[in-house]
Parts: sequence; C-alpha cells; structure tokens
Amino acid sequence: PANDIGFGEVINLPGLRDSLFVTTKIDQVGKEAGIAQFRQTQELYQRETIDLVQIFSLTDLETQWPNLKDWKDEGSARYIGVTVSNYERYDQLIEFLGRETPDFVQMNYSITERRAEERLLPMAADMGLAVLLNRPFMNGAYFGRLEGRPLPEWAAEFDCTSWAQFSLKYILAHPTITTVFTETSNPTHMEENAQASYGRMPDAAARARMRALIDEI
Repeated sequence: PANDIGFGEVINLPGLRDSLFVTTKIDQVGKEAGIAQFRQTQELYQRETIDLVQIFSLTDLETQWPNLKDWKDEGSARYIGVTVSNYERYDQLIEFLGRETPDFVQMNYSITERRAEERLLPMAADMGLAVLLNRPFMNGAYFGRLEGRPLPEWAAEFDCTSWAQFSLKYILAHPTITTVFTETSNPTHMEENAQASYGRMPDAAARARMRALIDEI
C-alpha cells in the first residue's frame, strides 16, 4: 500500500532509522496470509527485525499466535503481543493470558472506560507484561461529553491544563501502564498530549476524585 511505502521511507531517514521502536499488526485470517502480511511489512519497512508484532483484535488468534512465536524465535520479531479495543474481547483475552505469555498486551483504557482495572491490568502486572493503551478519548466521544464544561480548578494540583490531559494523566498514573496511543494528526493536540507526561501526577485520592467527577457527567 502507498501509505506503508511512504512510512517505510520516512522511518529509514538518517537520524530516524536507528532511534525508532517500529511495530506492526497482523490482521489476516489463515497461516499463509499472516506470513505474507508480515514479510511484506519487513520489505516495506526495510527491516529484517520488527521491534513489536501484534495480533490485531485477536484476529484468527489460534493460527496467528504460533506464527508470531516462530518470528520471535528466528529473530524477525523482538517482541510479540496481542490487542483488543473493546470490552467484548476481554473474556477471550483473559483466557489467552491464562495459557500464553506475550511480551506486550494492548487494551482500551481511559478515565471513561475503566473496566481494564478490574482484571486485565492486575493480570498484566502479575505477569510482568508491557501494557499499551488505546482509546484514551473514546475515539473522540470523550470530548463530546465534556464540551462546554470547564476543567475543575483542582486539576491544577497535578499540573493538568486540559480535558485531554485529564484522561491521559489518569492513565499514566497507573503503575502498570507502559505507553498510551493518543492517535492525533493535529500538531497542537500532539504537543498538548505530550505535556501530560510532565509535572505532577494524580495520587490515589485525586484519581478517585477524577472518577467521581466523570461518573457524574
């Protein structure tokens, strides 16, 4: 695909090639289809080794997981993992984690989608997994719910200046979280989101106050 070709060119520019953590996802059904997708990614990204390969939304999990383990064994993948982005996949993910140990696990989690706190995040912590988070803003629905509402003054106590940072700081304060995908194409929003990783973080009492506020809205 044209986008992948362009991305491959960018990540191999001088100064970038050796400094990036490069990931890809497998979303095909069938062993050979999964292998073909991965080999194409290696070619387009101009890399023999991809830093992280994940199975997107547990697609054809029982077929693709052995593929990923093979790629890790041969050195084509440094790390392997799986992703989910909705509650409907949680039971399947929990069952998978009961019998397999990926390096990374990705799930939806935010101040407004907190069900991962019940079982998945404690499970990941116990297993020592790297945890990636998607949907920190519920794909934008979060901002619709908060439109026109002022940020509470007490958010300044943990250096929070926007509703975007409100959710991001709630997530980042959780000790199990490795990385949050904010998924924005707006440079101004990207800078605002990045600022959430600086300054003070909410403690347990502040996080409880944050939950209570969001639950009222």
